[in-house]
Amino acid sequence: MKEIRSIVNAYRSIDFATTRAALATVVRVEGSSYRRAGARMLVLDNGTYLGGISGGCLEGDALRRAQKAIGLRHASVVTYDTTQDDDHQVGVGLGCQGIIDVLFTPLDPDDANNPVPVLASLSNTRTPVCLITVTQGPRLGFNVLFEPQSFVRTFPFPGLAAQALPDIHDCLASLQSRTHTYSTDITLFIEMILPPIHVVVFGSNNDLYPFLRMALELGWDTSLYTNILRADKALLALTTATHDHSTDTIPEGDAYTAIVLMTHDYKTDLRRLPQALKTKASYIGILGPRKRTERIYAALEADGYPVSDADRQRVYSPAGLDIGSATPEEIALSILAEIRSHFAGRTGTSLRLRQGAIYQRQ
Repeated sequence: MKEIRSIVNAYRSIDFATTRAALATVVRVEGSSYRRAGARMLVLDNGTYLGGISGGCLEGDALRRAQKAIGLRHASVVTYDTTQDDDHQVGVGLGCQGIIDVLFTPLDPDDANNPVPVLASLSNTRTPVCLITVTQGPRLGFNVLFEPQSFVRTFPFPGLAAQALPDIHDCLASLQSRTHTYSTDITLFIEMILPPIHVVVFGSNNDLYPFLRMALELGWDTSLYTNILRADKALLALTTATHDHSTDTIPEGDAYTAIVLMTHDYKTDLRRLPQALKTKASYIGILGPRKRTERIYAALEADGYPVSDADRQRVYSPAGLDIGSATPEEIALSILAEIRSHFAGRTGTSLRLRQGAIYQRQ
């Protein structure tokens, strides 16, 4: 979502009276690739660009292709094959070993099918959204958000809409993007766009600075509960939202919410943990040793509020991956990496120990 938000913000600053632009979107990946389907790059006619569709091996050619789309004023799809030992093939020898389809779409602010305003409408979504784009066949580049009640009726290819419906529901169920080609020789990129992770963090100490800076760099949303009257303005500037530490309520949150208790205060954590467990957050991290959290569990049970086994599975204590962290920056890295692995459904182990592909493949 960070890349989408950056592209939307850059797009809004373009003066289309003097500048033209195009959007490059990875719509299919077969084999290995540094970026996956859904990666985007905004290109201006002066040669500047924002975002990326690879680790740098394709951007140069993609820049030229995007400028061509701007000049011709129509969309096109280019296939990059980095699996071939062909000296003339872009990306050869760089280790990607994949086939990448990229859709180049000229951007016209007056075009009803301009994809950027559609992406802008998703910037603050808190639920997964399905975006469907035509990547082969008539109306190349046509895109529409999936609406269950109206999709079959409003999609420009009525017969295809009903045929594609099971594939769309599969993507919604798995939260994975897919590309499908149908008997009508029309290919659809069914893209799942997920909300950014939202981290609700409690604390007021210096270790918040690297934690929030890294979360900001990741493009995550953050809500900070702290003593606003005493907090430094530089700290408050790192957060999406700020709440006074005396506030008793914690937002209900959603499936993409994580809560981290970084107060370094036993009594505060004892009060906040039951509140956190009432939310929908599936990750609740607590700083400090495990025995401290066990003490909190015992105190809550003595007060008649036992923490169930299911809720204990939501609590990560001590918070963070075992990477030998010692400094505030390293601890922040450890916790944020654990949060990412949690929401990705990964174990957080070394990639060299992973069996099979790094990314799930179609």
